[in-house]
Amino acid sequence: MIIQGKDVYFTDLNKAIKQADATEVTVENIIGQRYIGSGVEGKNLILYGTPGNALGAYLNNCNITVHGNVQDAVGDTMNNGEIIVHGNGGDTLGYAMRGGAIYVKGNGGYRVGIHMKEYKELKPVIVVGGKVGSFLGEYQAGGIIVILGLGVENIFPTGNYCGTGMHGGVMYIRSDVPPENLPRHLIVKKCIKEDLNQIMPFIKNYCQLFNVKEADIFKKSFYKLTPGANHYNTIYAPN
Repeated sequence: MIIQGKDVYFTDLNKAIKQADATEVTVENIIGQRYIGSGVEGKNLILYGTPGNALGAYLNNCNITVHGNVQDAVGDTMNNGEIIVHGNGGDTLGYAMRGGAIYVKGNGGYRVGIHMKEYKELKPVIVVGGKVGSFLGEYQAGGIIVILGLGVENIFPTGNYCGTGMHGGVMYIRSDVPPENLPRHLIVKKCIKEDLNQIMPFIKNYCQLFNVKEADIFKKSFYKLTPGANHYNTIYAPN
């Protein structure tokens, strides 16, 4: 089923998507409409254009593929499913996501993965092919973030304040130079084979989705970032 998004108000467009009597819905000529995919279940959405903020918010049992760029708060608090972006992502990508996966072919904005969390078998994943802005993984509490740094040379591909407030989860960042000026509580390790085995399924998915050669991914090193001791203990009131 094909729906036209040009000049359609966002509430009307979202209503049409939800009411569509099809499991695969294509939406063409999207121009900034918000909340696409929010509350949609049991569908595969194929989108052309530039969706607005909160694409796939609270996503549950739904997959979204975007042929274009996306704006802010993609996958906000998503539960499961996949969001695949054949372009660049905006700020707060994966905000508070708690399951599922987001793959972005190009770059991400600021505060990617902020407040990510995990619970038992629910472990969210974000993979960004290029670079991201400052505050990557801010207050990250769980999940996996992979930044591939494709097309980035001689700089660490994360901007400033990477891992600020991070207290759970893990980041894997591909770079030809080591990170600098990270928060003191972070543990930084250059990845060995056993570390890379943990993210091989996500790297393979990225390469298949966006037609990238796996061999090119491993021409540079990866760095693994995890939080150390709970640095919030210093601000707790004593018993």
